[in-house]
Amino acid sequence: MQITLKDGSSVDVEEGSTAQDLARQLKLTGPEQALAVNINGETKDLVTPLSEGDAVIFWSFDDPEGREVFWHTSAHLMAQAILRLWPEAKLTIGPPIADGFYYDFANVTISEDDFAAIEKEMKAIVKENYVSVREEIPSRDEALKTFSDNPYKIELIESFDEAASLSGYRQGEFFDLCRGPHLPSLGKIKAFKLMKTSGAYWRGDSDREMLTRVYATSFPDRKMLKDHLHRLEEAKKRDHRVLGNKLDLFSFKEESPGMPFIHPPGMFIWNKLMDYSRETFRDHDYVEIMTPTMMTRELWEKSGHWANYRENMFTVDVEDRDIAIKPMNCPGCMLFYKGNVHSYRELPYRVAEIGLVHRYEPSGALSGMFRVRSFHQDDAHIFMKPEDIQDEIIGVLSLADEIYRTFGLEYHLELSTRPEENTIGSDEDWEVATKGLQGALDATERSYRINEGDGAFYGPKIDIHIEDAIGRRWQCGTIQLDMALPERFDLEYTAQDGSRQRPIMIHRALLGSIERFFGILVEHYGGRFPLWLNPRQVRVLTVADRHEDYARQLCRRLRAKGFECDVDATGESVSKKVRRAQIEQVNYILTIGDREQENGTAALRTRDNVVHGEIEIAEFTDRLVQERDERSQSSVYTGASS
Repeated sequence: MQITLKDGSSVDVEEGSTAQDLARQLKLTGPEQALAVNINGETKDLVTPLSEGDAVIFWSFDDPEGREVFWHTSAHLMAQAILRLWPEAKLTIGPPIADGFYYDFANVTISEDDFAAIEKEMKAIVKENYVSVREEIPSRDEALKTFSDNPYKIELIESFDEAASLSGYRQGEFFDLCRGPHLPSLGKIKAFKLMKTSGAYWRGDSDREMLTRVYATSFPDRKMLKDHLHRLEEAKKRDHRVLGNKLDLFSFKEESPGMPFIHPPGMFIWNKLMDYSRETFRDHDYVEIMTPTMMTRELWEKSGHWANYRENMFTVDVEDRDIAIKPMNCPGCMLFYKGNVHSYRELPYRVAEIGLVHRYEPSGALSGMFRVRSFHQDDAHIFMKPEDIQDEIIGVLSLADEIYRTFGLEYHLELSTRPEENTIGSDEDWEVATKGLQGALDATERSYRINEGDGAFYGPKIDIHIEDAIGRRWQCGTIQLDMALPERFDLEYTAQDGSRQRPIMIHRALLGSIERFFGILVEHYGGRFPLWLNPRQVRVLTVADRHEDYARQLCRRLRAKGFECDVDATGESVSKKVRRAQIEQVNYILTIGDREQENGTAALRTRDNVVHGEIEIAEFTDRLVQERDERSQSSVYTGASS
């Protein structure tokens, strides 16, 4: 029988073959390969039989779906080990999460002192290499009987719809309620580490029992685990909340939770980001607008946000009218467009706005600059004719590539399709929009993955995931094709034949939340900003008081060229001054002594303590101008990282 693979090619397999048989036939036998399979759009176990004409995609550890299966199976492995050591413990839930998994247990207390024993037992179980066997539970009553000694599983089973099918997975003596899928065998789990333990309320309810939660992670090989642990250590060093305080960039106050205060050095970086954004607007033929922060309920009802996004909006009552603080810039831009008559000759019409928006986030979800309640969004809305779709999306993708390369960021693309519920727009509109995005992606010949059901409520989107200096991925940019809002706001343009036509619209944000992008850059650079972004570009140090006048003269000369420069003329030793400048991540440190003052020069070293010796000021300034204006990621002085 014939099976269709991800790339569209076909392969013949014998009747009765399973997905695992096909994986062996394709030589997908590595520990990180073929962890689960997608058959006709549904992720399943590898032991699932194949049928004629099936469309098959194998999930590896590189795929989110593959990692989810790997980590969920690993959660069962850890639970089995803990039950062997503490038979009285009661299982609750154990889901995969970002970078690993956890399992919550009742009737047991576990501390980090127990981790070595648990990991030893996990190794023993992996060595036994149990096969993960899915068992269908024929009825709800049978499920209640199977887990009759566990009140937590009973509560879960009773919360399910009576018609829902139930299943569990068995590995050796261990059996747990689970919908799956799982790895074919535990032998694929080559490396794991328990990370931490904490308390957690049953079902997240503070009025319920406190459980013991154990966090862990696992990988198909030891090197991947080692690399992951190294990234975690690097992430601690690069924590933007710590560096933001250390470098005096921003802070948060109890009086305004989730809303950052940007300090003077942080404002330098902020303004550079704004200047760069506006430069790209001009270069790519955008106009810039600013719309009000507060608008009436009627507007948000028209846009669909009141029905679909109300719980995330801040509202106030003004003269007996509901007013919402905008969570998005889109409706304001619709009103701007509608305020004028537009011709087909104006299209595509690209309108940008760096708008201040507010969204309600629970206090427990707030996380430095990464998750805030008040932020600026670098939005743009492109109004166009249907025949413009592909070229405009390609243009936005080209702009995204230019922007991310400026910051030294790698990225990959995902196409997110229509959610199953709570969407606006017709089936035909969604099909046209989705095909438009996919056609543009195909035309760029860049690789991308399809993320089923993760689109916005008003249209499909391309999500852009950037990768920072230590390999972490962040979703920042998005490109969304929308035919619903132009319809809701009755937007029109005059076509060439004089008729009134509806424009199609692209929403796009490339930096995303400027605050979040700021935080990502702090961690990406580890606080070591390139020259053009750094609020502390040059510092002049004096050896003695008699050198201060020349040092300040030199500093004024550099400021006249547009550089951020200060003088350290304190009475401390030069070595202490150098160390302070390096801690504050000053790009270039100039020292002035008798020789330098006499020669009209300076002694140069960089923040990584590479000494370049005596330099001519004019040449130094010219080279810095070049580095700054080119927005270089590295120093113009070889052997040094700026």
